[in-house]
Amino acid sequence: MEKIIIFDFGSQYTQLIARRIRELSVYCEIVPYHQWQELTDEVRGFILSGSPWSVKQPEAPRFPLERIVGKRPLLGICYGAQLIADHYGGIVARAENREYGKATLIVYDSSDLFLRNISTHTQVWMSHGDTILQLPPGFRALAGTKSISVALYRAEDNFSPLPVYGIQFHPEVSHTLEGSTFLKNFVLDICGCKADWTPAHYIEETVNTLRQQIGSEKVIMALSGGVDSTVAATLLHRAIGDQLFCFFVDNGLLRKGEFETVLGAYRRMGLHVEGVNARDRFYAALRGVSDPETKRKIIGRLFIEIFEEEARAHPDCHWLGQGTIYPDVIESTSVHGPSVTIKSHHNVGGLPERFKLKIVEPLRMLFKDEVRHVGKELGIPAEILNRHPFPGPGLGIRILGDITPEKVQLLQEVDAIYIEKLKEYGLYDQVWQAGAILLPIQSVGVMGDERTYERTVVLRAVNSTDGMTAEWSRLPYEFLADVSSTIVNRVKGINRVVYDISTKPPATIEWE
Repeated sequence: MEKIIIFDFGSQYTQLIARRIRELSVYCEIVPYHQWQELTDEVRGFILSGSPWSVKQPEAPRFPLERIVGKRPLLGICYGAQLIADHYGGIVARAENREYGKATLIVYDSSDLFLRNISTHTQVWMSHGDTILQLPPGFRALAGTKSISVALYRAEDNFSPLPVYGIQFHPEVSHTLEGSTFLKNFVLDICGCKADWTPAHYIEETVNTLRQQIGSEKVIMALSGGVDSTVAATLLHRAIGDQLFCFFVDNGLLRKGEFETVLGAYRRMGLHVEGVNARDRFYAALRGVSDPETKRKIIGRLFIEIFEEEARAHPDCHWLGQGTIYPDVIESTSVHGPSVTIKSHHNVGGLPERFKLKIVEPLRMLFKDEVRHVGKELGIPAEILNRHPFPGPGLGIRILGDITPEKVQLLQEVDAIYIEKLKEYGLYDQVWQAGAILLPIQSVGVMGDERTYERTVVLRAVNSTDGMTAEWSRLPYEFLADVSSTIVNRVKGINRVVYDISTKPPATIEWE
C-alpha cells in the first residue's frame, strides 16, 4: 500500500498534515523523527513537520537527511524547511519580527509543479520564529512574502535527482486558502500517489491482514457501545467470524435503556456478544463515595475485575481486541525520545501481560472521522455510528456527589428527554456531545399552589472536533424552553433546569 511518511519534530499541526493528506485518499503515517524506518517500495514521499524548536538551539532535533534526499520527493514544512536549509549550508537565523498569522504569498515562478493552480498572490498561515536569510548553493526561491524573501524554495535538479521543497508556511491549516492544492500537488503530482486509499480499500486490506495475523486463534474483546470498539469488533468479525468473543458490561451508569438497545443492535449485526449485568456490583462499590477521582478509579477497577473474570472463563482466547485509534498511538510515542511517553494507549492496564494475551488493534492507523467512514462502509447502524461521545465512567461523573440507584434513574429520565428533544428538533447531529448533570443541591420552586424543594439539573451541549477544545452549543431559546418545561413536568424530583455556557478551556466538557 503506497504511503507518505511524515517525520514528526513535535509540531502541534503534525496530525493535521496527516488528516489533510488522507482527505486526498492517500495513506500516510506519522513517525517520530528519531525512529528511522527502512525505505520500502511503498513509500512515495517524505514530509518533515514543524517543531517548537529553533534549528539554532544546540538541543534542537536533527535528522539524517542523506538517507532520504534524492531517494524520494521531500517536503519540509516550517522547521523542516529550515532544517534542510541549515543542513546544506544556508543561513537560518532568529527573525527580527516573529512572523505569525495570515500573510500573502508572492509567487516568483508559477511554472513549478508545486505551484500548479496556485494564485500568484495567495493567503497563507505563518508560524515561525526563525527565518531563512540565505539558501544553500543549489537551491532557489519560488515565493516570498512582504516580510521574508524565502517562503518557498526547491533544490535545483543538479543538486538532487528527485524534488526537494521547503515552505515556511503551513498548508495544512484552513487559513492557508489554497493549502489543499499545495498538498495535492506534492502528494499526487510530484510523489505520484494514485489516491486510491478509500474506506472500502482499508476494509479489504485490514480483513486480509487480520486473517493472516490471527489465524485460527480466538479473540476476546470488551465493547463499550461507542463507535471505536464497535467498528473494531465489526472488522474483526468480518475477518474471523465466531473466533471473536465480545462482552458488554452494564455498570448501571449507562443511559436509559442503552444496555438492552445496544446489546440488541450488536446481536442483529451478527456479533457473538454476551451481556454482563453488573449494576448492583458497581452501586455497592460506589456507595457513599463523592470524590470524582475516587469514583473513576472504582469504576475502572471493577471493569478490570470483570475483564479478568471473562478472560478466565474463556482461556482459549489468545488475543485481546481493542478499539485504539491513531491519535492514541501517536500520543503514546514521544518525539522527544524513546524514554518519554505522553500516555499509554492500552485501556486495560497490565491485563495482556498477566493473561499472556496478544493485542490486535484494527483501527490503530485511523483518525476518528475515518473510523466513522469505515463503519458506514461496513453497514453499522446509524444509531451507533452517529452517537455522541459518552464518558467511560458514564453517569457516574454526571452525578455530582455520591451515587445511588435513585439518582441514576432520575438522571436517566432527564437525559432521555434531552436527547429525544435534540433529535426531535433536528439538533442532535449539529452537536458534538450533549448530556445532563445532576447537581447535589436542592432549590425552592412552586408547582401549582405548592412549594417544592427539589433538585437541579444542568444541560450541557458542546461543539468540538476532537474534545481537546470545545465551544458551548448555541441551542435555540425555543428548544431550551421546551426541553426545560418537559423535564420539570415529566420528571418528579426536578424543579429547576439550567444551561451550561462554559467553553473548554477553562472549563472541561464533563463536570467531574
